[in-house]
Amino acid sequence: MASAEQVSASRLAPPPRRRRGRRAPLRSWRLRDQILFVLTWTAGIALCAVLTAVLVFFAVQGIEYLRPSLLVTHPSASVTQSGSGGFLDAIEGTVLLGAIGLLIAVPVGVVTAVWVVEFGRPRWLGRIVESTVEIIAGTPDIVIAIFGLAFFQLGFFSFLSFSEPGGAFGRSFLTAGVMMSFLAIPAIYTATRNGLLATPRQMREASYALGKTRIATIRRVVLPAVRRDIATGSTLGLARIIGDTAIVILLLGATLRLQSAGSFGFLSGTGSTLTSYIFNNSPAGDGNAPQKAYAAAAILLLLVVGLNWAVGRVGRIGGPPLHQPSRRLGA
Repeated sequence: MASAEQVSASRLAPPPRRRRGRRAPLRSWRLRDQILFVLTWTAGIALCAVLTAVLVFFAVQGIEYLRPSLLVTHPSASVTQSGSGGFLDAIEGTVLLGAIGLLIAVPVGVVTAVWVVEFGRPRWLGRIVESTVEIIAGTPDIVIAIFGLAFFQLGFFSFLSFSEPGGAFGRSFLTAGVMMSFLAIPAIYTATRNGLLATPRQMREASYALGKTRIATIRRVVLPAVRRDIATGSTLGLARIIGDTAIVILLLGATLRLQSAGSFGFLSGTGSTLTSYIFNNSPAGDGNAPQKAYAAAAILLLLVVGLNWAVGRVGRIGGPPLHQPSRRLGA
């Protein structure tokens, strides 16, 4: 009798529930979830493999052809660039163009983000500003370069660019820097806006309670709280600037050496950057010096990797941001 009751009880007992949650074994997942899991891991590993291949390739080629003399000597005119000096002018042009672009993009991006988040009146204008920034972020750099070339060829702006008695050519570090700033503004604006939106409202209310005006609160309370966001956006924007080629070729002239012209010296003259130097000396260019292209590419890649490392460091300096909750012990 007891055995019959045990058998009936075992039949009526519910089947064991599947173990679910983040620690559930992969075999207990649904088939489509398993497939998605495998695809995500495959995509991530493939992306890491491609990036590793690029880094290893240019590291090996760059170290093989890179010489200290290339970093400190100026290029000279020659039929081929294989034995015509280094690429010091290209490095100086990269630094100068990046500085000009950031000097324009940082104030514009930060002020625009502050206005949209802190004021945003009228609302339709705020939506237009946000849409404009998104359109700029999606506009190809070659389109921006062509627009800048046509814009700065006008007689009113001729003093900013390289010009001759026949007219202005619209090419200079100033004109290229202005157009380069359009590449950096979206990154700076987005990072600053996200930081402002995540800043606790209590910080503003506490400042108002102490008698501070809105402008004083923004300047002394809100902006210091998002300094790391501004620095992160500026670093990402600088990476966009130093990695661009189309604007350099069309608006900077991509000359072999830095040439001063006009009343602003080198700022209104032409020159090159590492990207244009790599293009001219690559197998697709006219320099016929691929070994120098590999060496310059290694330097440029080091700059980009250094900037990405700086982005991570900026986000960790000084402890957790004010808008991120602190982790409890044992959580």
